Amino acid sequence: MQNLLYIAALILVFLWALGFFVYSAGGLIHILLVIAVIAILLRLIKGKKI
Repeated sequence: MQNLLYIAALILVFLWALGFFVYSAGGLIHILLVIAVIAILLRLIKGKKI
C-alpha cells in the first residue's frame, strides 16, 4: 500500500507539471500538486526509503 501511495504522488506531480506547462487549468492543478507533496512528505516522515 505504501508503494501505491508513492506511485500516486509521482503521477500527480507529473500531471501537475504537464498541466502547468501545457494547459491552463487554474486551481485544480495546484490542488493536485499539494496532494502529491503531502503524500511524499508522509512517506518521508514514516522513514521509508524512496
